[in-house]
Parts: sequence; C-alpha cells; structure tokens
Amino acid sequence: MYSLSDFDFDLPNELIAQTALPDRTASRLLHVQEERLFDRQFVDVVDQLQAGDLLVFNDTRVLKARFFGVKASGGKVEMLVERVISNTDKAHIVHAQLRASKSPQAGSTIRLADAFDVLVGERAGEFFTLHFPSDVFALIEQYGRLPLPPYINHEADDFDEQRYQTVYSRVPGAVAAPTAGLHFDLALLDRCRAKGVQLAYVTLHVGAGTFQPVRTENLAEHVMHSEWYTISQATVDAIAATKAAGRKVIAVGTTSMRALESASQSGNCVAGSADTNLFITPGYVFKTVDKLITNFHLPKSTLLMLVSAFAGVAAIKGAYAHAIAQRYRFFSYGDAMLLENCNGLENSVSK
Repeated sequence: MYSLSDFDFDLPNELIAQTALPDRTASRLLHVQEERLFDRQFVDVVDQLQAGDLLVFNDTRVLKARFFGVKASGGKVEMLVERVISNTDKAHIVHAQLRASKSPQAGSTIRLADAFDVLVGERAGEFFTLHFPSDVFALIEQYGRLPLPPYINHEADDFDEQRYQTVYSRVPGAVAAPTAGLHFDLALLDRCRAKGVQLAYVTLHVGAGTFQPVRTENLAEHVMHSEWYTISQATVDAIAATKAAGRKVIAVGTTSMRALESASQSGNCVAGSADTNLFITPGYVFKTVDKLITNFHLPKSTLLMLVSAFAGVAAIKGAYAHAIAQRYRFFSYGDAMLLENCNGLENSVSK
C-alpha cells in the first residue's frame, strides 16, 4: 500500500517557473512510455497523435477571484472566491476563503476593493458564505485580481492575465488555470485538426484545493476537495466514436482527466453535471482516458498521485528525476509531459 512519503521529492527552487514563456508552444515535452523517456518540444506533440484521436480540453476560465478588503471594524481581509454558488436576480452568493486577524461574524459586512460591500453569511465548512450586491461575475471582472498559484512570487500583471488563461477558455468559474492547456495556441490547435485529430471539451472549475498537499501519511484518511464539472452529450458521443474506431482519448490536463473519469464510474462516460471528489491513487482502473498531457506537479499532491496511478509509480519517479536532472521547468508555467496509461499494471499493493 502506498503512503504519502512515496510521493515526495526534492525540487530545486530555481526550477519552479515564475513566468510563462512568450510563446505558448515553446515549452519542452517529456514523453513517458512505460519507463522509456523521450525529450521533445511541445510543438511536436502533433507528431505523437494519430488521425481519429480525440483531444479533450477543459474550457473553464479563471476568475479574477482575489480581493483585498476591510471589515467594518477596520481589520484587513484577503479573500479568494472559491466557487460561485448563485448568480440570479434574487441571490448573488459565493463561497470564499478569508484571511484575517479575526474571522468576520455572520451578519457583518466587508468592503472589497474599496468599491462594494459583501454580507457575511454562515460558514460552509472551511469556506465563508458571502452575499454580493449584484452580478458576481461582473464585480469580479471589474474589481478582482487574477490569483496566481502560491509558488509564483509576483503579483499578476497584464502578461499574466493573458497567459494564465487558455486560448479556448469559455466558461468563467475557476480560481486556477488548467495549466496543461496553456501550451496550446490557435495555430497548434489548427495543426491538430489538419491531421484529423478531433477536439472536444469538458468544463471543470478548478478550485484552490488543487494546490493543497496531502497531510495524512495514510492516503485513505485524506479528504479530497470537491470541484464542479459538466460534460456535454456531444463530448460523450465523440468519446464513444473514438473508442469504436480503435483510436485514443487524450485528456489535456488532470482536470479534464478528473471530469472524464468522474463521469465514467458506471464504466462508460455519461453526460451531465455534478460535483466530484474523486481521489485517484495507484490501483485505480482508468475507464475512459488513454493518454494524458500534463504539467509537472507538487510533491505530496493529489495530482502527483493521479499521474502515478496513470503512468505507473516507478515511471513517474524516473521521469521526475530525469526532468530535474535535465532542468525542465516545473508547475503551472513550466514544461509538460505526455503520459501513456500503464493499464493497471501497477496496483495499490505493489511497490
């Protein structure tokens, strides 16, 4: 049985990418086939695809979800919107993380960005319920700040606002980017189509929990964060057609993977919308995804466990050691990997 310490590694700080490359496709691509490693350029990913394969992207759009504010008492508050719960004529409600010297009480108000007031409601687990005065998305877009990951040490600027979104982002709701998709530009998508590769989309709104390390040595004790996803019938039909033709379904990013596998728990991918707290660890049998394009992930993270389940623990350990030795760039603005499904050859009791 694997434990938390099996998913730890030492990473030199200088390998944590702090800025995006000017050209989206200029990053490197480490292709992992079982335990064979191939150093490639991301722009050449098309060469690893076949006509009839299906690329599945997450079309969520990152919100300007970070705010600074002041409580009625004068105390300073830092807020991160985690999820928009309601945005109708009658209710504009979000769940948010709040950082303050003293937690605000239900019924109190907070002034955000020196522009508008929100009413504090009841707690929802680790989150605060906040009532906005009007359209949530409009206020977030006008007054919020783009929330970069905690390991990036600068405030978001105009370049980040362009580069920390995928070129196909469409549905606002995420607080972190589906970063594997950041490597695609419109010209590369056109090259995929020209080769006969099909494109499909899911939506999964990435939450801040994606950056949280697992803290329990026994993985079974970890409580997975929940994220909302939706998959259309058109995407489900495209997956079925791809499988029927004997071609591959390639998830672009762990968020696309998580949505697809969450919708496939019956054995076949089904359309619909739901919250998912699916925690994928070694031993999980993948039902829909054949290949995965992904960035490099944090030590002790659920995402490192997911890719280890997919490609094999030994293969991932070897790939990460190789990437560090070859000075690959890590995390959200870093380089990418192309992984093949190990087909369950490594199970949860092998080490």
